[in-house]
Amino acid sequence: MKTVWNRVHLDLRPYPGDDLEAEAARLRTLGATAIDLGQSDVPWTVLADPEGNEFCLLAPG
Repeated sequence: MKTVWNRVHLDLRPYPGDDLEAEAARLRTLGATAIDLGQSDVPWTVLADPEGNEFCLLAPG
């Protein structure tokens, strides 16, 4: 269980036209895990790196 805030929070935005689900899958193969923070219908995905640091994968811009 996480007890402190991240010192840095990254937001990643794929290039326009990129597939958000494909990018999320690529990040998971690199060790990221999906995090459910209770977000519902939002245009981003919350992930965590192998050390538990959370970051957001935003919809392509």
